[in-house]
Amino acid sequence: MKNIVVLISGNGTNLQAIIDACESNITAGKVTAVFSNKADAYGLERAKLAGASGVFIDPKQFETREAFDQELMEKIDNYQPDLIVLAGYMRILSNGFVRHYLGKMVNIHPSLLPKYPGLNTYQRAIHAGDEEHGTSVHFVTEQLDGGPVILQAKVPIFDEDNVEELTKRVQSQEYRIYPLVVDWFVNDRLEMKDGKAFLDGNQLGIHGYAEE
Repeated sequence: MKNIVVLISGNGTNLQAIIDACESNITAGKVTAVFSNKADAYGLERAKLAGASGVFIDPKQFETREAFDQELMEKIDNYQPDLIVLAGYMRILSNGFVRHYLGKMVNIHPSLLPKYPGLNTYQRAIHAGDEEHGTSVHFVTEQLDGGPVILQAKVPIFDEDNVEELTKRVQSQEYRIYPLVVDWFVNDRLEMKDGKAFLDGNQLGIHGYAEE
């Protein structure tokens, strides 16, 4: 059984989707620990309800981001993780942390990368008049939201959409594709080599796996 460690900062809905998929054997592996930089993150409660460790580490106790990340690494490594999943983790990771888990850490970002890295992606897509938006699961590298894309899901943007409505539409797709990517990884179908994502030995394109 592969060990999955999840990093969160908030409600943990993507975490719950992964826990549910593991418990129903849709996704192989087991979430063994959840770490948060927020003491009141509900995702910590979700972890405990699922029988996983829920761990809060207070960034205010550390003078630098690097010192915090070093402590986080040491705590994570106690669980011997096969995969690190970022699920709404709202801290920029230090380069040392990223290098430590390079090739075994994934993130989900609410845009069709490489379009709209960073924050406020829903508002940016609506403001630009885009006809579609979406979400991307990607490997984490030292470039923010710049690691190779694994899988995307697209949703339409309607004329009357606001940020809240578009967010709900995108998140419903996140809950489908993130557990799938986790399953690919823990079943040794997915890997990162030379800065590229590979599924079943085939290099994925700029937008990840896609079947038209």
